[in-house]
Amino acid sequence: MIQDMVKTYPKDAPIGVFDSGVGGLTVFREIMRQMPNEKIVYFGDTARVPYGSKSKETVTRYSKQIARFLQTQNVKTIVVACNTASAYALEELEAEIDIPVIGVVKPGAKVAAESTVNGKIGVIATEATIGSKIYSQYIEELKPGVSISGKACPLFVPLVEEGLLQDPVTDEIARRYLAELIDIDIDTLILGCTHYPLIRSTVGKIMGEKVTLVNPAYETARELKEMLGKLGMLNDSAPALGSEQYRFYVSDKADKFIRFANSIIKYGILSAKQINIEEY
Repeated sequence: MIQDMVKTYPKDAPIGVFDSGVGGLTVFREIMRQMPNEKIVYFGDTARVPYGSKSKETVTRYSKQIARFLQTQNVKTIVVACNTASAYALEELEAEIDIPVIGVVKPGAKVAAESTVNGKIGVIATEATIGSKIYSQYIEELKPGVSISGKACPLFVPLVEEGLLQDPVTDEIARRYLAELIDIDIDTLILGCTHYPLIRSTVGKIMGEKVTLVNPAYETARELKEMLGKLGMLNDSAPALGSEQYRFYVSDKADKFIRFANSIIKYGILSAKQINIEEY
């Protein structure tokens, strides 16, 4: 099956990445850095963000629609750059799609299990991701006996989407959310939503130097590179001059997305095409 995938999808085919909004751009950024030869197609579901407060059935339906759209772009693999969608929809996507699919939960869980010294790990994420206990399941498989404490931080996503990355309001809310994790003396904290690395400095300042922050966006890009290498699907030559290496699609508010994306990626994104994702 995997060998058939390699034959069907050439090395220079793009990587598909999707998220509920702009948070997945942290994964996109890491793929750019670690695999500069790769083409990437990004979809941000800006019309239906956030996913974290929605049901498993709804998030799975959204994810399948987006995966079908990305397949029309002839992507060679799909990165589910959303913790909620990774928790709720990854297994069904893997079963239905004939190309490799990777989520952001397993790579982060693996590094957290390797990093903890005192066996106390914290996870901050959306309500859906915390409720799914998906991080706990993976970590306990890797390192039985550890203590995993989850904390839903639902206000972080809208704060990031509004660009309030360095703001007293964000600082105050972060202090309130993180207080109980500080009290139980965790030594490792997973930033369990792809929006959260954008306020990493705020979280790190509050948690202190003794707490290791795990960024699943970085770890996912690293695991993706390793997977594509094993499958013989890494693009080993830079795209031709004039070719469109990065393409962006959204379900709403393309102008706002472009402004925010440029503040994160520093690439010079000129356009993002709005599509009706409900058609897929």
